[in-house]
Amino acid sequence: MDILDFYDRHPISEAQVLAAVTRRRGALGGTLTPDDLYDFDQDHYGGLAAVDALAERARITLSSRVLDVCAGLGGPARFLATRRGCRVVGLELNGGRAAGGARLTRRVGLAQRVMVVRGDAQRLPFADATFDACISQEAFLHIPDKAAVLTGCHRVLRLGGRLAFTDWITYPRLGDRERERLGEWMAATTLQTLERYRSLLGHAGFTWIEVEDLTAEWAPLLRTRLAMYRSLRNDTVARLGEARYREYEQLYTFFVGLVEDGKLGGGRFWAAR
Repeated sequence: MDILDFYDRHPISEAQVLAAVTRRRGALGGTLTPDDLYDFDQDHYGGLAAVDALAERARITLSSRVLDVCAGLGGPARFLATRRGCRVVGLELNGGRAAGGARLTRRVGLAQRVMVVRGDAQRLPFADATFDACISQEAFLHIPDKAAVLTGCHRVLRLGGRLAFTDWITYPRLGDRERERLGEWMAATTLQTLERYRSLLGHAGFTWIEVEDLTAEWAPLLRTRLAMYRSLRNDTVARLGEARYREYEQLYTFFVGLVEDGKLGGGRFWAAR
C-alpha cells in the first residue's frame, strides 16, 4: 500500500480527534487548549510519557529548535512546545494530515511555536545545522530509504545536536510473506533490526549511539489499543463504513499477533551529531 493512501484511510484523523474531544466536553464552542487534545492526538505508542522520553534523550530545552520528522497530526510537536517551551517544525508528507495538524495547532493557539511543513523525510527541505534536535515516532518504518532520512537528520542538526526516535523492529522469525503483508497492508518497508539501525546511524555519521528494545513495553499497549479500537466500532463504522472498520481490525489483529509471536517489536534509538 502507498503511504499516502494508508494515512488518507487511517482511523485517527483531525475529524476523529475533534469528535473525541466533543464527546468528552460537549460542543466545541469557546477555546480549546492543547491539553484538550492530548488524550486523542498522540498517534504513537506510550502517549505523552513516550514523547518525554525522547525529549530527555534529545536534550530538548526551552531554547531548542526541534524537527519532528513525519509529524502526522502534530500531537507530539504541540506537547513539546507547551511542556518544554521550544519551537518545533513538524515535517509531514501526507497533505491531509499536514493540513489537519496545522488546523489543530492554530485552534489551540500554538501557531507561533509549531510550524507545519509538507515534505519528504528522504529529502529534508532544510539548511544544514538548522536544528538542535530531531525526533520521530514509529514513522521510519514507512520510509524505503532509511539511510537517506538518517543522513538528512545528521545534516540538518548542529554540531552536538541529537536525534531520538522510536520505530518498529524485526526479529529473525519474521517471514518473507509476513513482511510482504506488512508492506501491502500498512506501507511498512525495509524493516530493520535493532543492530541494523545502530549500523545505519553510524554510517550516517552519528556518534554515541544508544539503542533500547521496547518490545516488552509495547506488547500490552498494542493489545489495549486493539481493544479500544474494537470498543469504538460503532463510531468508526459511522465515520468510515463497515468495510473499512473490518479491514483495519484485521490489520491490527495481524500486527498484534506478530508481536506476541516474537517476530516484530519496538525500539528506541538516540545518537549525537
